[in-house]
Parts: sequence; structure tokens; C-alpha cells
Amino acid sequence: MKKLLATGLLLYLCCGMISSADFPMARISNGLIEADLYLPDAESGYYRGTRFDWAGVIPKLEFKGHNFFGQWFSKYDPKLHDAIMGPVEEFTAIGFEEAQVGAEFLKIGVGTLVRPDEKVYSFSKTYEIKNPGKWKIKKRKDRIEFTHEISDAAGYAYQYRKTVKLKKGKPELVLEHTIKNTGRKAIETNVYNHNFFMIDNEPTNQNIKTTFPFKVVAEGKNFGNIAVVDKESITYARTLEQGENVFSSGLQGFGKTKKDYNIFIDNQKSGAGVRITGDQPLEKIVFWACHTTSCPEPYIKLSVKPGEKISWIINYEFSVTN
Repeated sequence: MKKLLATGLLLYLCCGMISSADFPMARISNGLIEADLYLPDAESGYYRGTRFDWAGVIPKLEFKGHNFFGQWFSKYDPKLHDAIMGPVEEFTAIGFEEAQVGAEFLKIGVGTLVRPDEKVYSFSKTYEIKNPGKWKIKKRKDRIEFTHEISDAAGYAYQYRKTVKLKKGKPELVLEHTIKNTGRKAIETNVYNHNFFMIDNEPTNQNIKTTFPFKVVAEGKNFGNIAVVDKESITYARTLEQGENVFSSGLQGFGKTKKDYNIFIDNQKSGAGVRITGDQPLEKIVFWACHTTSCPEPYIKLSVKPGEKISWIINYEFSVTN
């Protein structure tokens, strides 16, 4: 599997080759952390799928010579649902159940999509984008502010602002979010961060450890034989082979306050790690891993009435112990 770097690796797409420079991108730095971001673009953006929010795609983030994100997948297509990198977020579909076949539903950070048939919504399906909305992007040395606006989407409308910034003088990345409901209907959804970590390109093995502030209870695919739960942590008994994965639809043990939105994942061989904290209570935590990436996926619930707005923050604190 090829690792994606901003300065020269080539990707194979269909029958041709493209470089990372072919996509709109920007670099931010605070003197401690340097990060590359792919920018939203309906015509030429790196990610044009219909699952994840288009803002905040980070193919590379370096701190003290250690890299935390990268290309964890082998097949690339701009419209593939999971051909994306970094601490990327997905909002659950809004208005899908009420939409008739051929009508529109909403995905925040993507746009309005067309319901093609009577089948249930599938995150892995690529839907037709009817209205990609309008993106505004403001760049500064240490941050990028994304604003996405959708109007008159079957009664739904919003202004979504997401700022990806590096804290001054600290090894921290902050994701700041605000949604203002400018439509006629309430926005009821949840959002999670998939956290596609590739800490120093270490395969998913005994060196990767995820720690929570509570005693974890986990059930699901390959838990107990490959994924090992020990009190507050999840580790691996061996290296996951290509094609293998670990999955739990919901870890248990967390409480109803924001203090449990505190997850630490580290590469114990290289000493590089990152602590993820949020300012909202957890709704649930999904856990997924494959050969190349290990992903704690914390969910929060969002409810925004017409004319109101909601804000939330996720903080990533990077560290190196070796």
C-alpha cells in the first residue's frame, strides 16, 4: 500500500496516474505541527463521495518527526465512500425516510442527495448529488475556516462552519463546529469522527493501544480473539492481515457527561500518541480496525430548531514519549 505524501507520491486512478498536487489543498503550521488539508471542490476535490463531510480531510499531520494520518486504503476513486484520510466526520442522513423516490435528502457537509429507490440508506452507496451547496474557504497560517451553506432542501437549510486550527504554542489540533438552522424544519442528526489513524504507518498490531477513561465492555467481530479488551484499553493479540477487520457497533461503559469523551491512542513502539477530547456527552462509540488503521469512532447527538444554532469542539493533543 502506498502512503500518500503531499510532495510527490503518485496515485493510480483508473488507467492514469495523478499526483496529490492535482487536488486543491493547503498547509497549516503553528511551528510545532504541520498539516496538509485537501479542500472541498465539487469538480476537482480529492474527496467527492457522499458519506463524509468534505471539510477537514487531512492526508498528513506531522509532529516531532512522527506522522499520524495517511492513505490507509489501496483503491482510490474520488467518489468512493471511504477513500478519505484523517479525523473525518460523518453526519447521519437527514430527511431520507420521508423522501420519496427521486426526491432529495440532506447530508451536512456534502449537500442534497437524490433517493434512487425504496432501499434503506447505505453509507457505502454513492448517491447523486443534486445540490452541493456553496463552500467558502478562508485560509490563515495556522487554520482553515470552511463554511458550507444549503438553502431550500425540502424545507431544510443551514449554515455549517468548521474551523480546523492548530493551537498557538501547543501540539494540538482543534476542530470547531457551528451549525445554524436557517430552514423551516428541525435538524435532528448525529455526527461522529472516524479517526483514521496511521501512527507512523504502523500496521494494526500489538503496538497499537487505545485507552478510555472507563472500563470498556466490547462485543463484536473478532473481539476476544484478535482485539483484546483489558479494563480501560483495547489492544491486539496479533497483526491484522489484509482483508481482516475488527468491529463493534457500540462500546459500553461510558457515562452521560462529556468527561468520558477522552480517548488516547498510541503507537507504543514509536512513542507517538494522541488524546482526543470533546465538549459534548457521548451518544455511542463504534470501534473499527483493519490491517492499516485503528479507529475509535465517538458519536454525539445534534438537535437544532429553526433559527437556532449549536456549536461543539473536538481537541487532538499530540505527544511523543520516546
